[in-house]
Amino acid sequence: MNSVIILLLCTAALILGYIFYACKIEALFGIDPQRQTPAHTRQDGVDYIPARNWLVLFGHHFSSIAGAGPIVGPAIAVCIWGWVPALMWIVFGSILLGGVHDYGALMCSVREGGVTIGDVAAISISRKAKLVLSIFTLLALILVIAVFAFLGADTFVQQPKIVVPSFGIIPLAIVVGLALYRFQWNAAAVTVAALAAVGGMIFAGNWLPVELNANSTATWMVVLLVYCYIASVIPVNILLQPRDYLSSFLLAAGILLAFVGILVSHPDMNAPAFIANKGSLGYLWPMMFITIACGANSGFHCLVASGTTSKQLSHESHAKLIGYGGMLMEGFLAAIVVILIVGGFSLAEFNGHIAAQTSPINMYGLGFGNVTAPLLGPWGMFIALTILNAFILTTLDTATRIARYVAQELFGIKNRYIATLIVAVSAGWLALGKDSANTPLWKLIWPAFGASNQLVAALAFLVISCWLLSKDRPIRYSFIPAIFMLATSVTALCFQIVTYWQNKQILLIVISLVLLVSAFYLGVEVIRMFRRKKKSQNKLFESSGLRSG
Repeated sequence: MNSVIILLLCTAALILGYIFYACKIEALFGIDPQRQTPAHTRQDGVDYIPARNWLVLFGHHFSSIAGAGPIVGPAIAVCIWGWVPALMWIVFGSILLGGVHDYGALMCSVREGGVTIGDVAAISISRKAKLVLSIFTLLALILVIAVFAFLGADTFVQQPKIVVPSFGIIPLAIVVGLALYRFQWNAAAVTVAALAAVGGMIFAGNWLPVELNANSTATWMVVLLVYCYIASVIPVNILLQPRDYLSSFLLAAGILLAFVGILVSHPDMNAPAFIANKGSLGYLWPMMFITIACGANSGFHCLVASGTTSKQLSHESHAKLIGYGGMLMEGFLAAIVVILIVGGFSLAEFNGHIAAQTSPINMYGLGFGNVTAPLLGPWGMFIALTILNAFILTTLDTATRIARYVAQELFGIKNRYIATLIVAVSAGWLALGKDSANTPLWKLIWPAFGASNQLVAALAFLVISCWLLSKDRPIRYSFIPAIFMLATSVTALCFQIVTYWQNKQILLIVISLVLLVSAFYLGVEVIRMFRRKKKSQNKLFESSGLRSG
């Protein structure tokens, strides 16, 4: 089948999902454009700062959620289960689950003063629920920081040409932040000038590769962790927000180039549509649904939505475009990645890359380069990897800031410098530490992340459902996805425990069991909340009946 038809079908489905389904979800929250958001009512000059306009915040939010996830997950899934199930989960998952999850987490946080999803759990379920969810999310965030620090550092080592544009955008972002917020310069003029500078840095990096000496991966990891610490403690509108804003244009440019490249090259979908065998990672369900997280539905997104985004939202009316629309844009990116990998190679090349165990990131880069060759010539792969690494760094600094929020709420730490130090040191220990067999510590526990990330999504859906229930609003749009994601992540964990047992991976068994117990405990708390709500409604009904009699 021709890739252009698939691309247009995916595009149309996502647009229709935003036009129709997103409006249903928005109606659940009773949006009031006149209601002041926490960015205004709690403005503190550091974290709670109204975004200059919706586009700036969309750029931050989209850049933060769209790291390497919507590239790596779909690339792996296509090679194991085929491109049809991957695309179906991406498109329908984005519309029916991911958009609801991201938008719901954002609005629940906004209505509760911009707190994280953990504090929303405390308000709508119980303090015990908050404790479990906060510990769970903090550990997941520290692991994400450690892994993305490694991925970013390793990309610098493998592709030294991207160092200049990746780091050059940091001081440029500071200049942009000052120009927009302190000097109130024209946003369009500042953006155009900054993007021209970014383009210049991309070309400069090609002629000025930065290579370090021995142990350069560890050195780059330390540099990235130091950067994350600084980015987490300074005002969000000075570095984090403008950096993500500029990075979003890079990703948008990458998506547009890939889109046009597919239209021009119109390659056939050469890889198998379905791969019927069990696959190296397990059965289609539940394993594909945890392999493709970002791009369909990801627990990490609720941490961004209720972490940094909710504290910068200027108007409630922007929430649908940023929360729901940002998720659909990421689904669009994931769909394009699938087409690049399936249509960017002949069947023999596709099978050859799988046999040679080519990394998902390299397959994406090669596929991007092949499809966009009529537009970019030999520059395609370089541009693709430059864009990718910009988003790895974006996820890094955002995750560090969110982990600081969670740590402050969980431990009651007022000082943001101390809270960030705890997060950065913990992530550094995982990123740089090794066991007795010289295996990096993060690699020992990373296999459990996929299921744990989707378990966070399931728990976030439960929190959103409880919040809606407490406001006497319908919960079917969030509760049905909660049940599906809970069943998916718990079943995946059970399958993984069997594999870990066969391989005698005791640490992963313990982690998986802790995750299962945590999910069960939070589920019990949700049931108790439902019962309390039902008793309250019964008492209200009885009281009304007595008065009427």
